Amino acid sequence: MTAVSGHGPRPGTDPLEAQQVVLGDLTELPTGVAALPYLVQLPARGVEADALGRAVAMLVEMPVELGPHGWRTADRTGTDERRARALLADDLGALSIAAYGYRGPFTVSVTGPWSLAAELYLARGDRLLADTGARGELAESLAAGLTDHLADVRRQVPGGELVVQLDEPLLAQVGAGVLPTFSGFSRIRAVHGPEVVEGLRTVVDALHDAGARVVMQVGASRSGIGPAVLAGADAVGLDLAPGTWDERLWTDVAKASERGVGLWAGLPPARVSQCAGPDVVALADAVSVPWRRVGLPAAGLGDVVLLESGRSIADGSLDAARAVVGNLGRAAAVLAERADG
Repeated sequence: MTAVSGHGPRPGTDPLEAQQVVLGDLTELPTGVAALPYLVQLPARGVEADALGRAVAMLVEMPVELGPHGWRTADRTGTDERRARALLADDLGALSIAAYGYRGPFTVSVTGPWSLAAELYLARGDRLLADTGARGELAESLAAGLTDHLADVRRQVPGGELVVQLDEPLLAQVGAGVLPTFSGFSRIRAVHGPEVVEGLRTVVDALHDAGARVVMQVGASRSGIGPAVLAGADAVGLDLAPGTWDERLWTDVAKASERGVGLWAGLPPARVSQCAGPDVVALADAVSVPWRRVGLPAAGLGDVVLLESGRSIADGSLDAARAVVGNLGRAAAVLAERADG
């Protein structure tokens, strides 16, 4: 069944209110559209509560702290890490109240090992990505931390069927060797494909062992599809642009689909006209038109999950965020009709 979900970032600073709104809005989707509620993130509370702050709060035996350029490794746990962990605990506490009695699929999002390695700095050095040994340790630490995190989520939502969105927005840059060093005068050396896949597999295997399905969110670049599939992801998340056609990207989507790997389609906010309102058909077309053009069966559209692209939803108002969810629900209903047709 076509479904609607989200990445996690939302406007506001009250985790209970945000979680209740998400669960409430997703119960009002059109008939025939499934809801995949998710654990919210509230970056307006500070860097300790954004996507990167949440990820470092999960690391096991790898202390971190805030430095001049953001998060970096540290010798011991300090105030910054304790605050990040406390905010995550607040989110889980709010979840236990808002999702009381819930049964069904439930998603959590976390920055993946390669994007995390690209954004985290060494205590006295460059991006952690530049240190081969450190990035292997980071993947192991994140895998262990996510296993613990899923156990915490299950305690709050015992009836939840967990799905992890492993966010890798920088995966293409990691593989292309275009990320700048600390000084900005050179670039971090590219990580070769087999090592990229191995790092992803370390985390994916741990999540599968913990009983969760894994969606690899790779942004708008086709270069992340292959590593996601080879690492064992159950689905690939791609940001799509209505009205565009990328033959190589959709060929890779078709190959992944033939191997049983699903598609989570990130879509921008619907265009709104004063006369016709939001153009949800254009959102549905962004998926269904290239899907059929590349030769995939229409019935497969019924397994696609729609969600907002990027993280812009957290920068707007609560009303705007709710409108995005509503429009995605209507677009999903269009896809469901096309899947049945």
